[in-house]
Amino acid sequence: MEAPVRHPTLRLLPGALVLSALALAEAPAPLEAQVPTNPFRPDYEWGQLPDDRVWGAVSAIYPAPDGNIWVAERCGVNSCVGSEVDPVLLMDPEGHVLHSFGAGLISWPHGMYVEPDGTVWITDAAVSGAEEVGLGHTVLKFSPEGELLLTIGTPGEAGDPPNRLTRPNDVVVGPDGTIFIVDGHGPGGPNRLMKFAPDGTHLETIGETGYAPGQFLEPHAIAMDSQGRLFIADRYNNRIQIMNQEGEFIANWSQFGRPSGIFIDEHDLIYVADSESGPAQNQYTGQRNAGWERGIRIGDARTGWVFHFIPETWNNPNLGVQSFSGPEGVAVDRDGNVYGGEVSQRRVVKHHRLHPMMVPVRPDGE
Repeated sequence: MEAPVRHPTLRLLPGALVLSALALAEAPAPLEAQVPTNPFRPDYEWGQLPDDRVWGAVSAIYPAPDGNIWVAERCGVNSCVGSEVDPVLLMDPEGHVLHSFGAGLISWPHGMYVEPDGTVWITDAAVSGAEEVGLGHTVLKFSPEGELLLTIGTPGEAGDPPNRLTRPNDVVVGPDGTIFIVDGHGPGGPNRLMKFAPDGTHLETIGETGYAPGQFLEPHAIAMDSQGRLFIADRYNNRIQIMNQEGEFIANWSQFGRPSGIFIDEHDLIYVADSESGPAQNQYTGQRNAGWERGIRIGDARTGWVFHFIPETWNNPNLGVQSFSGPEGVAVDRDGNVYGGEVSQRRVVKHHRLHPMMVPVRPDGE
């Protein structure tokens, strides 16, 4: 991990109490200054799907500009191949479906990004049977109403740019319209970051398989902060890799656990979903990043300081099984409530914010 250049000052919002992070490290804070490690309460029943549908696996979730939440679920199971239901759902904060689209267009929704104008981007990373029906290996751009506006990649065909992708994981779009895609689900490759022009023209491919700075082992998610820096969930390397938009290495952060999903809000607070850490006792994940807990870590994207942790809940009574992974997708609404999209437990958990959060007071006053 790259050490922060300075200790951030932390404050409670709302309120005027200011705490020094350095003082917290050197001596216990007085009782009245304590902030709960987890100022959230989980709601495991959030999200009522229409027509007696049940939740499928969820890793794609993102807030809409109007305060609602976009979710792409895998059609009641872990694949939309052959399904006739709409996997992409616009939901209000109470969990009611307002609008849906996407039936027959997506095989395995994996990542999502929503632009300020409401445009919805979804990565279709492909799943068994997808190629046979001409789906997968694409990044899809939709209008808020569900009109398909752009397809990057060739549906049903894995390969290399400029015309093909291979199981793309996630996408983010810069203020100038440049499109950044992380490609390669699983550690085997291709493990790359790709840049595309706003019209979908391939501009550059960055990175390769490996452990060094600028190399990846499953770049599973991507987000952008207010400075335009790219935060990439380099999952099998148990780190977040920070780069500029030219692909130049800035820092590696391991303090957020084994990252599966990343969301950065307008205040540069970073929310990282760790779905795989710990000595999982199953054939799917084995032991990955042992000694760390699964859950969602919240911190400061500018300094790397972590100040809240929402732990995973292992059981989903609706499935009658224990999970083999925690929250994989993460989103935050305008009230600071946190949503975790879960794959093995097949649900979205809304974490209601109950207490003030500890947030950084920066020297520039922001």
